[in-house]
Amino acid sequence: MSRPLALAAMSAAGLLTTLITAPSAVAATGSPAPECVEYFQSWRYTDVHNRCGDTVSVTVEYTDGQWAPCRVIAPDGWATFSGYGTNGNYVTGLRTCDPVLVTTEGA
Repeated sequence: MSRPLALAAMSAAGLLTTLITAPSAVAATGSPAPECVEYFQSWRYTDVHNRCGDTVSVTVEYTDGQWAPCRVIAPDGWATFSGYGTNGNYVTGLRTCDPVLVTTEGA
């Protein structure tokens, strides 16, 4: 096997291993978000407002089964997620999530 071909095969194997061992967004979700966290959706954006007195970590679930990245939202803060788009991929709800490697969205 030539050196460039072997290097390409090793790179592909490493990428596949990363994809297989990476946790899915669904596995990181918890219970439904508190009622004091509300969302407003449009075709372009879904805005989430934390009206709670505590910081919350939430993700958005869509009709196609996909999940948005987890976001940490401070009290009275906002976060923006993808909207439903031209295919009608509407939000079905908000769920709590594990805030690993996320940034805080402020007020």
